[in-house]
Amino acid sequence: QVQLVESGGGLVQAGGSLRLSCAASGNTFSIIRMGWYRQAPGKQRELVAAIANGGSTNYPDSVKGRFTISRDNAKNTLYLQMNSLKPEDTAVYYCNALGLNGLGQNDYWGQGTQVTVSS
Repeated sequence: QVQLVESGGGLVQAGGSLRLSCAASGNTFSIIRMGWYRQAPGKQRELVAAIANGGSTNYPDSVKGRFTISRDNAKNTLYLQMNSLKPEDTAVYYCNALGLNGLGQNDYWGQGTQVTVSS
């Protein structure tokens, strides 16, 4: 099993930056992909960034060029560097991990961290 804990959210002005962290524990060796999702009130949860074990990354057009996902395997920590923040980036940001075990795939989620961007 995997446990995920996010941190680093807060209130920033438009154009500012934040760095989110996600600490992973448990059976981290089972993880094959990690990512960041966000969910604003009344909206569906959407992918913000993803990174596979091989290092390949994916970003939607809405954040491409502004957000960067990275990981520190020695610390079992995932990061999301967010620059040039916009009010529309306001949401709860969730850390996600996709893992494999003998029973198949498992999807793990953190508790979320609030990001608010003021204009």
